Amino acid sequence: MTARTRADLAGAARIVVKVGSSSISGESSWRIPMIVHALSSAHARGCEIVLVSSGAIATGIPFLDLDARPTDLATQQAAAAVGQNVLVYRYQEALRPFRIVAGQVLLTTGDLENSTSRSNARRAMERLLGLRILPIVNENDTVATQEIRFGDNDRLAALVAQLIQADALVLLSDVDCLYTKPPTDPTAEPIDIIKADADLAGLEFGATVVNSVGTGGAATKASAARLAAASGIGALVTSADLVDRALNGEEIGTWFEPAVTA
Repeated sequence: MTARTRADLAGAARIVVKVGSSSISGESSWRIPMIVHALSSAHARGCEIVLVSSGAIATGIPFLDLDARPTDLATQQAAAAVGQNVLVYRYQEALRPFRIVAGQVLLTTGDLENSTSRSNARRAMERLLGLRILPIVNENDTVATQEIRFGDNDRLAALVAQLIQADALVLLSDVDCLYTKPPTDPTAEPIDIIKADADLAGLEFGATVVNSVGTGGAATKASAARLAAASGIGALVTSADLVDRALNGEEIGTWFEPAVTA
């Protein structure tokens, strides 16, 4: 049943959760067990969870003895190949005490644009969920080039939510909710609910105007949440540290009200 309000997340049957690189890589890798604990609690009550996780490149960098994120595509792809392996291992180790098995799913834009591969991806995801496996989805950075990238995993998470007809989408960030201006601005106000028909043109989320082309941060989360909501999937944007409260349906974050679809 589609989550019409935040409270409905506590009883939703299928939820896509997305977490970004900054929340789970480098010095922030300690959050992986915390996030997994929240996901496992939802899994235990019968909810089907799909985790969309960034962080492959960031996780792989230290293993390549690099001092900073590489700028050339080939080295980024190499870092992703190493980092994806380590990242999934860390998730699986955190899931082990809960007797949950992870399944890795790597996608490119072509996989979701081509009808045959899109159907294959949907069938594989449905089977994984039917087997009570927890799919961990990421962009296939090892083969994706700049021209064929999703652009950010927020959009990928929204597209995955549409693909599997999820009841809700939860986008985890480094802030507790979206604000009318950058949170450091003393005049910034938290945004509680965004109606399905709300006009967001010109409204700032973080440092980027929503109707401009964003490359990450709050603006892309707003765009992805709006994409999901427009297709009838309610979306919540909140902090990674509040994931447990989010999945329990508490009144936190910014809720994008789903449109009523036919």
